[in-house]
Amino acid sequence: MEKITIIGTGTMGHSIALSVAWAEIPVTIYGLNNDEINLAITGIGDKATVLLENQLLDKVTFQMIQQRIHFSTDLFSATSDATIIIEAAPENLSLKQDLFQEIETYCSKDTILASNSSSLQPTRIAQKVIHPERVLGTHFWNPAHLIPLVEIIRSEKTSDIYIERVKAFLEKIQKQSIIVEKEVVGFVGNRLQFALLREAQHLYETGVATLEDIDTAVELSIGRRLGVTGPLMTADLGGLDVFKAISDYTFSDMSNRSSAFDSINERVQENKLGEKSGQGYYDWTLETSREIKEEREAELIRWFKKDQE
Repeated sequence: MEKITIIGTGTMGHSIALSVAWAEIPVTIYGLNNDEINLAITGIGDKATVLLENQLLDKVTFQMIQQRIHFSTDLFSATSDATIIIEAAPENLSLKQDLFQEIETYCSKDTILASNSSSLQPTRIAQKVIHPERVLGTHFWNPAHLIPLVEIIRSEKTSDIYIERVKAFLEKIQKQSIIVEKEVVGFVGNRLQFALLREAQHLYETGVATLEDIDTAVELSIGRRLGVTGPLMTADLGGLDVFKAISDYTFSDMSNRSSAFDSINERVQENKLGEKSGQGYYDWTLETSREIKEEREAELIRWFKKDQE
């Protein structure tokens, strides 16, 4: 069995740890200090409580999950005997490079160094390490304990043996992995997500529809079916001749903008950052935030239960 260490106690770090412990595998979380550790303990407890309330685990499992998760503020002790280390630190390239360089001096040369970065390329992250062949990306999606997808990103030097080991580990924690064979910026999922966001911003700024109606259009149409059929299978079902014709007369009219739109630039400049600042495209109160998050979590739990059938 692989021995797992997670670097980072934030939302992604402690959610990944919860997934590992839920699969009956011990895991260590490294945090910079006790305050970070306490935040992780609280986050894990809150998420596990929701799982308990939704009958996804019982009280015994709830207790066992918490017993399988260990915490450390000592990077050496947290990583020296790990066989897979998943880094979930802030999205800062130099920070990740220095972190991997340091970790490599503590662990075995066969220990897998995986980054949970959502956009930074593993080849760049591995630039300072001696053994780049064991560096790769493992991009979990938020919330990591409920979303099944993990993108495995191969660097220019990643060896197949480490790809296969990570795939096997992810299967044990009930994740569905895809292999990103070419290191494109944003990998697969985020490129698709931001292509949709770009067109949504374009439609909003050109006055085609209100932001509420644009979101509703996604929620009540493609959002409903994408959980069963992805865009390429949807095209097959609709007929490639039909989708070719639509592509030919719509692509030239769609946005090809290469940077963020004015509507988001202006809001960021005004510190209207969305839910965390109380205003973004929408106005956010504590009650609104709680309701939306609970609704989204309930939907993810519904899908999670369906996946277990």
